Amino acid sequence: MNRAAFGDADESVVRLTDRLATDHVSVNWYRLPSGDGFPSGLHAHADQEEVFVVVAGVARFETLDGDVRVEAGEAVRFAPGEFQTGENAGDDPLVALALGAPRDSDDVRVPATCPDCGTNSLRLDTADGLSFVCPDCDAEHTPAPCPDCESDQLAFTTDDEKDPVVECADCDARFADAPLADK
Repeated sequence: MNRAAFGDADESVVRLTDRLATDHVSVNWYRLPSGDGFPSGLHAHADQEEVFVVVAGVARFETLDGDVRVEAGEAVRFAPGEFQTGENAGDDPLVALALGAPRDSDDVRVPATCPDCGTNSLRLDTADGLSFVCPDCDAEHTPAPCPDCESDQLAFTTDDEKDPVVECADCDARFADAPLADK
């Protein structure tokens, strides 16, 4: 048996997986102020399902099928391959547990198109910096900064029609696909 304390008011993310030495499930605790998001943009785990349990507050999850509001005492499940991102949608802090199985997700995808073969879901590779790798043709692509302001603060999100787009946090520019250095 392993036991771990969490919930310190100074911590916004507590990675319980290692503290509990879990073998088959990833466990993270979040405490997010109003307006803050979970630490990832629109993404999918090709090899992992995720469950978010809202303990306090209100979460809004953005998916390609529309937004999902999850309140305290509710949970939401995202299947492997289902794109999602989430944020605190209320005025009070959001407290949530995120559970992922299997524990280690080796295949995180972003909704970007491979310019070589047209596949619409690229794998994130962070082994030697950040790159996108096509799971179909194995082409590797390097993300580029915002074409409008040169910022590297880009994130995947959805537009009003729930189509995936890339948005710059600095200038609010939106792009239908990820700017790539090698395009």
